[in-house]
Amino acid sequence: MSLSLHDSKTGQLRAFKPIKPGEVSIYVCGPTVQSAPHLGHLRSAVAFDIIANWLRIGHGLDVKMVRNVTDIDDKVLANANEQGRDWRELAAEVDALFNSVYESIGAGVENRPHATEHIAGMISLIETLIERGHAYQAEGSANVFFDTASWSSYGELTNQKLENMEGEAIGGGRRAAHDFALWKAPKAGEPETAAWDSPWGRGRPGWHIECSAMTFAEFGETFDIHGGGLDLRFPHHENELAQSSAAGYGFASYWMHNGLVTVSGQKMSKSLGNGVSVDEVFDQGSPAAVRYWLGSAHYRSNLDYSPGVIAEAETALSRIKNLMARNSTAVATEVPAEFRSVMDADFHVPGALAVLHDAVRAANSGDESAIGEILAMAAVLGITSEQKTSSPELAARVETLLEERNLARANKDFSRSDSIREQLSQLGVSIEDTANGTTWSING
Repeated sequence: MSLSLHDSKTGQLRAFKPIKPGEVSIYVCGPTVQSAPHLGHLRSAVAFDIIANWLRIGHGLDVKMVRNVTDIDDKVLANANEQGRDWRELAAEVDALFNSVYESIGAGVENRPHATEHIAGMISLIETLIERGHAYQAEGSANVFFDTASWSSYGELTNQKLENMEGEAIGGGRRAAHDFALWKAPKAGEPETAAWDSPWGRGRPGWHIECSAMTFAEFGETFDIHGGGLDLRFPHHENELAQSSAAGYGFASYWMHNGLVTVSGQKMSKSLGNGVSVDEVFDQGSPAAVRYWLGSAHYRSNLDYSPGVIAEAETALSRIKNLMARNSTAVATEVPAEFRSVMDADFHVPGALAVLHDAVRAANSGDESAIGEILAMAAVLGITSEQKTSSPELAARVETLLEERNLARANKDFSRSDSIREQLSQLGVSIEDTANGTTWSING
């Protein structure tokens, strides 16, 4: 293959060669479903969706992409407790919201394993680590920790030495600051439903062991690409690599990390008060325009948000979609050589967009031969002229919200009605009240 990608582990551009000829396995760390999605989640989803599209369309590979769901975690339990809700109910609701938003920007995936579905696999993996001398149970507790000192390669993903890394306070039976939890004993006040039986006592898994168990369940001991946001590289991915390698797995052949979303040059943070919600972004343009903007920078670069960027994306996107709409009977051909060249060079989407817009200008000037190429390039980038269709999951969610809205309107609870309309807008759904009832559609 002519494709090269930047491997985060080696820090180098490497020629891509799948483990199995004709097939590609990709695992992308998905959300912890404790609260609504933010722009960082959407950035990662779009980046790896385009990567998967190019592997399928540009190289004819059979791609299996997995994006996990962390539905048991300290934050899920804490937020559910704060809201006085069952943690399982909160996780399911937020999970559905994530799915709907991902679908609305064309970045949904079929394979979405949930952590709570793989507890047995996690226990088995922990047992293996204990047997191999790389994990230990805390005395008098169900807590189990990975012994970082036992694994000489610890730090290889981020090129750090153990003594230079940040660690946690020693407690709960942890022997060293860098040792991380594989299994956690229940904390006081936590619901009984958030604990499972294990050889070490009732408890729940640590965050890192979840992904290692799910990659094994989906792909076995080795797979091609492990992806995720740059903020997950340490400690999450470092710990995943250590425990999976220590268990004897080959794990990922390549590591890919997408850049962060910043706001006017600064990292989004609560302390700066510069967070930008998905609601706010979707209010500024169509989900298609949000996707276009999220994919407009090279996946490894930070993407800076400022007022007006979605409107600019909408304008740029409209030039492409208007041309496609005028040529709705055209058939996609091959992508041009220039497009292939930049996409094969570590998925350089900004360069690919430049080629696409050059072709649009040529087509608008009368070059009809460019139209088929435009359709092929648009398919890789996830740009379509058709209105999006809804998934059964999204349709069910919308119908439930519309029923709640109708009840609120009947009770003259207009504040609740407006709130539900905003929720639907976040899902990429437009509604219209008519004499025959309320109709809805997916935004373009």
